[in-house]
Amino acid sequence: MELSAISSVLETIGMLTQQVTSLLGVDDQVESLERELRWMQSFLKVADSRKADNEVVRDRVADIRDLAYDAEDVIETFSLRVASKRKAGFSNCIKRSACCLKEGCLLCHTKSEIEKITVRISELTRQLKTYDVTKSGVDGEGPSSSALRLESRRPYPHIVDDNIIGLDGDIKTLLPLFVDEESECRVVAICGMGGLGKTTLAKKIYQHAQVVSHFKYLAWVNVSQQFQKRKIWEDILSKLSSTNVRGSNQSEEEIAQKLFKFLEDNKCLVILDDIWSIEAWNSLKPAFPIERNSNSKILLTSRRKEIVSHADPRCYQCALRCLNNKQSWELLQKIAFPISDFAGYGVDAKLRELGKDMVKHCAGLPLAIIVLGGILATKNNSLNEWKKVSTNVKACLKRDTSDIKDVLALSYDDLPPYLSPCFLYLSHFPEDYEIHKGRLIQLLIAEGIVSPNQEEDCGEIAEDVAEGYLMELVERCMIQVCERDIATLEVKTFQMHDLMRDFCMSKAKEEKFFYIVDQSNACSSSTDQGFRRISMHEYCRIQCIRSTKLRSLLFFKEIPIEALRPRSLVSYEEGESRLCNPLASILFISIIGTSLLKLQGIWTYMLNNFKLLRVLDLEPISDFFGCKLPSGIGNLIHLRFLSLRDLSFVRSKLPSSLGNLRCLQTLDLRLERGSCSHSNSIYVPNVIWRMLQLRHLYLPSKCKSRTKLKLGTLRKLLTLVNFNTKKCYLKDLINMTNLRELEINGPFKIEDFNEELDKNPPIIQANYLQSLSIISNEIDTRHLTHLLSCCGNLRKLSLAVEISKLPEYHCLSSNLVYIKLIRCKLEEDPMPTLEKLPDLRILEFHDKAFKGKEMFCSAHGFPKLESLSLMYLENLEELKVDEKAMPSLRGLEIGNCHNLNILPNGLRFITTLEKLKIESMPKTFIAKVLQGREHDPFIIVRD
Repeated sequence: MELSAISSVLETIGMLTQQVTSLLGVDDQVESLERELRWMQSFLKVADSRKADNEVVRDRVADIRDLAYDAEDVIETFSLRVASKRKAGFSNCIKRSACCLKEGCLLCHTKSEIEKITVRISELTRQLKTYDVTKSGVDGEGPSSSALRLESRRPYPHIVDDNIIGLDGDIKTLLPLFVDEESECRVVAICGMGGLGKTTLAKKIYQHAQVVSHFKYLAWVNVSQQFQKRKIWEDILSKLSSTNVRGSNQSEEEIAQKLFKFLEDNKCLVILDDIWSIEAWNSLKPAFPIERNSNSKILLTSRRKEIVSHADPRCYQCALRCLNNKQSWELLQKIAFPISDFAGYGVDAKLRELGKDMVKHCAGLPLAIIVLGGILATKNNSLNEWKKVSTNVKACLKRDTSDIKDVLALSYDDLPPYLSPCFLYLSHFPEDYEIHKGRLIQLLIAEGIVSPNQEEDCGEIAEDVAEGYLMELVERCMIQVCERDIATLEVKTFQMHDLMRDFCMSKAKEEKFFYIVDQSNACSSSTDQGFRRISMHEYCRIQCIRSTKLRSLLFFKEIPIEALRPRSLVSYEEGESRLCNPLASILFISIIGTSLLKLQGIWTYMLNNFKLLRVLDLEPISDFFGCKLPSGIGNLIHLRFLSLRDLSFVRSKLPSSLGNLRCLQTLDLRLERGSCSHSNSIYVPNVIWRMLQLRHLYLPSKCKSRTKLKLGTLRKLLTLVNFNTKKCYLKDLINMTNLRELEINGPFKIEDFNEELDKNPPIIQANYLQSLSIISNEIDTRHLTHLLSCCGNLRKLSLAVEISKLPEYHCLSSNLVYIKLIRCKLEEDPMPTLEKLPDLRILEFHDKAFKGKEMFCSAHGFPKLESLSLMYLENLEELKVDEKAMPSLRGLEIGNCHNLNILPNGLRFITTLEKLKIESMPKTFIAKVLQGREHDPFIIVRD
């Protein structure tokens, strides 16, 4: 916490110093403050590395954090006022004289405040030196280079996403209840205390091959304590069918009836995870046909048995039990040791003895064992380190029946200082929220928890450092992997166990790390004024937030329309029949007008009172009903992260004042929910080139500008989405040498293109570019070939564009592991080209990607291909697979290829094949596939 606070101040000073005049007049004071802060940073690192157990140091860490925050407030407030005065300018000599006087007072006041903070730091330093906590690296002469170097992090040996030890018998018992046609059980319930593995067991059933092949539709929803039945029903409907009822005018009763009818008519499995009360089940129950002879089934999990009994008298109950000693030790080994440790040597006898002794204190609770294993996994099998953990375990868990909170506290106390704020930051997200890794990394960097200033010290970019931190939390089993990238197997999304989240929130509140607005306080008059981060889980009046020091404002819930209507008009409905009435039309216009005024009021209050904001995430607020983004947004000069994603501004014009946001690192202007037509595409002013710190830029898919957008100055850019040569300059790509992800959406043309490819200058020189996606109506194959030849380290390639022919093999990166082709209308068989790629693991042909009739995979082709997907290839008649082709293939998916007569005979030589999925294929084709294998769980057939 304290280290991240100091790093944040140092980053702020460095960034503002680059702006030349931002700190003019207080340079000496800031330089002195920076020296003191760097000493303090060095002290904390060295003290922590020696695990100084000094009560004085522990009592002073809060003082250190407060000092860092105060310093940051003073410097950023001064910078803000300087920027404001520069913008205002001077109209005459009198005003100029008055402004000079005010500026002199401001300088004097700021110098005084910085000097006071420096004196406080010096006094704190003197106190800490008195208690000789460290003997090296902190000697009063400034930090040593070794002390300032980023803490080394051990590579994680293996990460276990799910552990089913002790659940095998339950899986065997439950499986027939779902897949046997004779089973009349409509509701199955898994119950037990938190941390026993209810969700893990439900997930294993949900993903089991026999279950997937048995049910036509499957849906999983998290219910949790705070839920909305309408949203639960909408989520289930959207996952079961293509029907999207989110945001519709349908009543709750209509949505419930629609879901009821769908479940009654189809063979579906619905998982309701984590139901907390009988009242919750009663409110959800009307949408489920559990009392009828339906083919659909419900699997629910709950901590309370009485809920399960109430759900359905005929319900099958699976009550989970704690693990026995043997199972507990087996689970601990699986988490605490790398797989390689078991290969030939097993576990050291002394470690085994210590481990078995420690695991007894977990009382057979899987979550407690997993967390303990996560702690031990970071100790490199050191006997001394294990003894320290054992001592702490015995000190914390003195009772025979341990409290899970004690184990969680143990895991938190074991965190190194750079991980603590990363863990606490996860408390921002709502219960059961699926946290996207990329977004979380961007937020951690924007908040200063991971600083770009560390890049030179550790040789990694800040995004890699942040990802390493998150993977350490995964390794320690403090966060759970939710989804992985199918191509690279890298983690895409995380989730927190609800018990771990509860603990995380309690620690964050104890540290005053953030403030959450939820159902418990959404109606309160005002929030605490001291918080620097606010997370909006429920809507409250923005005017209730009074903290002028606010740095972060994240929305996780839309502003309800009712909150914007005049109170006297809330009872009126805007149905079609009422709008036909002239009076109703007048009322409707009045409501919209009042809504706009209220929304403008929200904007005005935010921009006037939260001037030190670094993070503003408005993504969940999908529609501002025509509210224009105010030019005052440009006054938030300290913004690092700004997400306006899916905000459909009817006036469709972004202000040019966005160019004032010189510190911005992430700018998200995407509009993906289908609410933006060509007529109201967003106008983006040509000011983005001023944002020199920009690392992630997401342009609108449909944007307009008076001139092409200049982006050549964005040398730090790592992500560029919705780039095209009609709206942007192609030559600007050459300057983006750090680019990792590029998405081209729209026209892509190279001017003055030379017929001899070798004589064309390179389009891009980003040696780190790993992902390229092109979505366009058409592209010159020669231009595509030249672009791909410049991307030597590409790993993922997605083409949704008509090209008729693939580039030659030598123009493709040999590092490609994933290729997806959509609407390419290839005329020649692409297999002879693609099968030569040595590392290709996933290959997908979708929606007229290939126009030909025959595909052929030759012997030894596709050496590492694991997944092949052929969808909507209407002309395909034959797929030939030679013996020894695709030796690693595990999954084959074929769908809507209506002219394909039979599976290739060569598949019988592929011994690795685990799953064959057939979707919307002719009955004759399905009959040939199923001949003699009707009950094979590895063949999944969908109509």
